[in-house]
Amino acid sequence: MLGRKDYTRDELDNGKAAVGRQLAAHETLAEAIAADEEAAAAFEAFDGQLFNNLMLMLDRLYVHRVRAVTGKDTNPLNEVELICESLMNNGGVFEPGKVVKYKQDESVLKLAPGDEIHLSAAGFERLSAAFFAELEARFVAA
Repeated sequence: MLGRKDYTRDELDNGKAAVGRQLAAHETLAEAIAADEEAAAAFEAFDGQLFNNLMLMLDRLYVHRVRAVTGKDTNPLNEVELICESLMNNGGVFEPGKVVKYKQDESVLKLAPGDEIHLSAAGFERLSAAFFAELEARFVAA
């Protein structure tokens, strides 16, 4: 598929709904096992993997976005791209590379080069919300 310079409102809304369903299912499960300490501990250990994988899902929904629109600055679209690249090709250790002019203090999650990526529910929610807002601003016609 060729690079994309825009997405439809339906594509944006469908992505938001898919992320919302995953977050709601996570919340339901977390509440259901909260009283069982052993299960809660196992669930907490699982969270990092779950939210790392959800980040890959989020990126995949809009993977063909073009650099001419996303830019090379530190923004949520590029932050997701860098995290996913690091998850897939750098053993889960954050590496911003050279294409994006990554500035840690301007990022949502404030990852530093060399940080091991273990996303939390709260971190994923913050970054996915910022990602969708930036995607809408840059890629979805009003």
